[in-house]
Amino acid sequence: MTAITHHIPDAILAAYASGSLQHHYAVAVASHVSLCVQCRASLEAHQTMGGALLEVTERVAVSGNMKADLMAQLDAPVKSEPVYTRRGIYPGPVVAALKGQEPKWKSLGMGVRQSILSQDKQGSVRLLYIPGGQAVPDHGHNGLEMTLVLQGSFSDDTGRFGVGDIEIANEDLEHTPIADPGDPCICLAATDAPLRFNAFVPRLLQPLFRI
Repeated sequence: MTAITHHIPDAILAAYASGSLQHHYAVAVASHVSLCVQCRASLEAHQTMGGALLEVTERVAVSGNMKADLMAQLDAPVKSEPVYTRRGIYPGPVVAALKGQEPKWKSLGMGVRQSILSQDKQGSVRLLYIPGGQAVPDHGHNGLEMTLVLQGSFSDDTGRFGVGDIEIANEDLEHTPIADPGDPCICLAATDAPLRFNAFVPRLLQPLFRI
């Protein structure tokens, strides 16, 4: 794997460390952190800082009922959840989102495919498969989109993104990502709002493809 040059902004890492980041973004952050030594170290620093703050934060009295409820939850049997590890190009958090299964690809046309891992009112996280040399239709963003490269690479006006790189796109960015020649580009994409396509046909098909 080539060196990772596009990282997660510090504010997003801090939100992830505090547990306040939306689920779809958390999957992207956890996946990137599993691949990136630099962001893993930054995340550990945020977690250490959070622990230190808890030590010096003034205590707040709680009711007896709240304490009893908390102790009961701590004593309750814990459901054992399966532990998923990296499988091929897919980091553990992606394998977990897939529930250990293979992606269920659906065609978007021109060789491009997607596999939706989860989608609700808060946002979505999906895998995208883009053949080498193929472009994604020109689009903008109605919110924040995080795109993590798992295989191959793509380029747009902001630069080139290879395996492990993550692009953070907001409402200010309009671009036409193009998969570089060679292996198909497989990405994990997390969004909190539908994309804003400029061409008529992608806009027409957007509700059908749920993008």
